[in-house]
Amino acid sequence: MNSLQSYLPDPASFAKMSTEEIRTKFLLDGLFARGRIGLFLTDLDRALIGTAVPNGELLTLDAPAELASEYFTQRRELGVINIGGPGLVRIDGKDYRMSHRDGLYVGKGNRQIEFGSVDPGTPSLFYFISYPAHASHPIKHICACEVEATSLGRQEAANCRTINKYIRTPAVASCQLTMGLTDLKDGSIWNTMPAHVHSRRSEIYMYFGLPEDAVVIHCMGEPTETRHIVVRNRQAVLSPGWSIHCGAGTASYSFIWAMGGENQEFSDMDVIPMNKLA
Repeated sequence: MNSLQSYLPDPASFAKMSTEEIRTKFLLDGLFARGRIGLFLTDLDRALIGTAVPNGELLTLDAPAELASEYFTQRRELGVINIGGPGLVRIDGKDYRMSHRDGLYVGKGNRQIEFGSVDPGTPSLFYFISYPAHASHPIKHICACEVEATSLGRQEAANCRTINKYIRTPAVASCQLTMGLTDLKDGSIWNTMPAHVHSRRSEIYMYFGLPEDAVVIHCMGEPTETRHIVVRNRQAVLSPGWSIHCGAGTASYSFIWAMGGENQEFSDMDVIPMNKLA
């Protein structure tokens, strides 16, 4: 397991950053390492982004030194989505079977968390997000076939997509974590447009399902001071509350989104009119 703590710049500093500086601060690469747990901790609402790719033996999620805690969820909650082969998450000795695209919510106070693959030849690819938690909520397995799904967009606007809401109150109670997965339809490229911000919470996108030669042009920054990051398969982007977050791909794709902060209402956002973007 490795961990890295990062501090993000403010909007004024962001406007002066080079392409490489923006990528270094906001883009997460190399997330899915076979046989390992990888962790990335940011000061952005104290979010912790992680992956686990079990390769035969169970991988144990220990608390990194940066958390200064006895165990990982001593003061945290955790949301997990499996985008690989069938696997399991073992929590304090109890197994939760995780099929492809199944999700899991793990509340504060669960001491031992382990990740496993059913077939090491087709390993599970566990992607998880953790935020601080002030109360404990029950563990909840979220079957992909039972997730609340909402279709949005128009084909003529190239933004037809299905938003799958995995962790969202009241269906799955949490302290501050909201998490889901969006699929774009073939022929659609825009994941969110018009763009928006939500200053009461941050958001993290992890793009996947992209062909090897495809990219997403992810737009970010203040509405009147925008920049972009070229994102490839299985890379993630951090979005502070002051930043827009939207993107267009060269092929259809999916992405996992996760939010944490003051407000869990999915609709709590400030839409930016097209004529206000610069």
